[in-house]
Amino acid sequence: MINEQIRDREVRVIGENGEQLGIMSSREAMKLAQDAELDLVKIAPTAKPPVCKIIDYGKYRYELARKEKEAKKKQKTVDVKEVRLSPNIESNDLNTKVNNAKKFIEKGNKVKVTLRFRGREMAHIQTSKHILDDFAEMLKDVASVEKAPKLEGRSMSMVLTEKR
Repeated sequence: MINEQIRDREVRVIGENGEQLGIMSSREAMKLAQDAELDLVKIAPTAKPPVCKIIDYGKYRYELARKEKEAKKKQKTVDVKEVRLSPNIESNDLNTKVNNAKKFIEKGNKVKVTLRFRGREMAHIQTSKHILDDFAEMLKDVASVEKAPKLEGRSMSMVLTEKR
């Protein structure tokens, strides 16, 4: 809230240089802000009494936007990459998939390993679980299992993340 939008009876006012001007009515604070040709901006509305500062509102909004942008720059997004396997995968194909997963993990992404069952393969779910266990074992030096293998419909999946 700025200027006339501030309807509180009393406010704690901070000057343009950061000095405390004390508690006064919002009209007096408004008058001080107008004398300085600046805006009265409510900074802490939940405080008792609310805290208002005499500043240039446009400059204040610009500073907030810049800080937000800086915070966004430092954020790191984690993608979930998927590696699909089948129950009758050969060892060389499995090694290729392991290498791909290792690249994803080294880039900082999570890897969802999915073992898809089709047709008659559904009858041999228990014997195929070892494929996911072997996959996790091959990557144990760079990754840890975040979500253990779990059967969901016609596929069994687990999630691997970078080891800390």
